[in-house]
Amino acid sequence: MMNELTKRLLSSVLILPIAIYLISKGSFFFIFFLIVVFFVSIFEWLNMSKRLKILKFFGVFFILLSIISAYFLRNINGFEIFTFIILISILTDIGGYIFGKILKGPKLTKISPQKTYSGAIGGFVISITGGLIYLNYFPNLFLWSFLDGFDVYEIENIFCWSIFIILISFVSQTGDLIISYFKRLANIKDTGAIIPGHGGLLDRIDGIIFAVPFSYIIINLNIY
Repeated sequence: MMNELTKRLLSSVLILPIAIYLISKGSFFFIFFLIVVFFVSIFEWLNMSKRLKILKFFGVFFILLSIISAYFLRNINGFEIFTFIILISILTDIGGYIFGKILKGPKLTKISPQKTYSGAIGGFVISITGGLIYLNYFPNLFLWSFLDGFDVYEIENIFCWSIFIILISFVSQTGDLIISYFKRLANIKDTGAIIPGHGGLLDRIDGIIFAVPFSYIIINLNIY
């Protein structure tokens, strides 16, 4: 029988290329992708929040808000920046998993017993490292600069992007904890079983659905 890590890897190898293709194609393909994500997420949320009453409808509204934010972030700011936000969220999750498994240490919170301080730090470390590598391969993103007047590779600009990555990673980790809290209330381990080795779709995009609207607001309202 395959262990959980093997299942995770195989599922990721099969699903990620499809998701990347639909996102990169844009237009109808991206809309179709968002519709599937929306309905699967809503199904899992409603199933998980049967006893949460008012919060049940708040969750539906928030997921819809996140999907709409994803649509505009992809179409207004482009594929590269949208992928950048998703990548940071995924790397945060990977960093937390790897560092938490290897280093273990004190628990971060009772809400999610498997979360550790080492995992939280690992999420920041891996997301910053991977994010800056991504920016190196897509230097045109530097032209969308927080600091007008600086050369694209000056240290101030890189530092500013690093802070932005940390903010995205923090929001992503917070989203993960919030969904974990609701799972704890519902007394379930996973939001579903649609993805072998991962659980439900919400288990995998819990950080993303928070990071996307946050990033959209920060980028397009020039808050940063």
